Amino acid sequence: MLGAWINCKNAFSANPDHTQENVEKNKAEIDTAVSMANAYPDIVKVIAVGNEAMVHWAASYYVEPGIILKWVKYLRQLRDDKKLPADTWITSSDNFASWGGGDSSYFKPELDSLIKAVEYVSMHTYPFHDSHYNPVYWHVPASEQSLSATQQINAAMERAAMYAKTQYQSVQTYLQRIGVSKPIHIGETGWASVDTHLYGSAGSKAADEYKQKLFYDHMRSWTDSAGIACFFFEAFDEPWKDGRNVTGAENHFGLININSEAKYAVWSLVDKGTFKGLTRNGRPISKTFGGDTAALMATVLPPAFAK
Repeated sequence: MLGAWINCKNAFSANPDHTQENVEKNKAEIDTAVSMANAYPDIVKVIAVGNEAMVHWAASYYVEPGIILKWVKYLRQLRDDKKLPADTWITSSDNFASWGGGDSSYFKPELDSLIKAVEYVSMHTYPFHDSHYNPVYWHVPASEQSLSATQQINAAMERAAMYAKTQYQSVQTYLQRIGVSKPIHIGETGWASVDTHLYGSAGSKAADEYKQKLFYDHMRSWTDSAGIACFFFEAFDEPWKDGRNVTGAENHFGLININSEAKYAVWSLVDKGTFKGLTRNGRPISKTFGGDTAALMATVLPPAFAK
């Protein structure tokens, strides 16, 4: 699934124009995606026009859905003209709200046309971020405050998974409302294992490997049973994402860290020998915390109590 970054006019400036696009840069992205899809047809199976390019909290660069629709139609025409492999799917990958799962500010005829034009809907859902930005679901309710810390965490992670399901269902509801029956898959979801700011011990206390594993297991169980494709973000930590903040959450969504250590979510794969013979930077894949569950659990904190 190859993404083409899409910007509005004057993106990342003091005066972004969300009704217009940066045609030159956007065309360069699309042209490069087309070139790569043609050069590597056995690898590139989907082109996604934009990544979180329509969601309104992307205030410095988001575009209206009509701009995404323009490029989706362009790619479909190239495919019809045999200038793209015939089995290349076209979509856009965006936050659930952008696909009609948010408030009414997203409900537009251009969005409806876009939904009808893509092969499938690729939606993102991140309960992790809303443990800070919308923590109503996250905090421990009065009925659970007498439970052990581990029980409180387990219950919170069940709510996190349900939160993701609810966002998925909100997109389903919108598609039904406009009379569209089309696959909806999860283009991104995930859970960071480290943070020292919004999601750390002084914040929502969401970031750790135990919670990451619970979320991973819940999401895999649900999407596998429901036949929903799910890109879990992500395989490897990316320390370049927030280079000025080594312990920032964006650097730590991986299931394997930069030291070639598999996090708790995939310790079982180390035990099974799944990574045998594979290395990262010349190092074999081992376990975080040296495989010591007690040491891992010492880093885990329950969410705050609801007030």
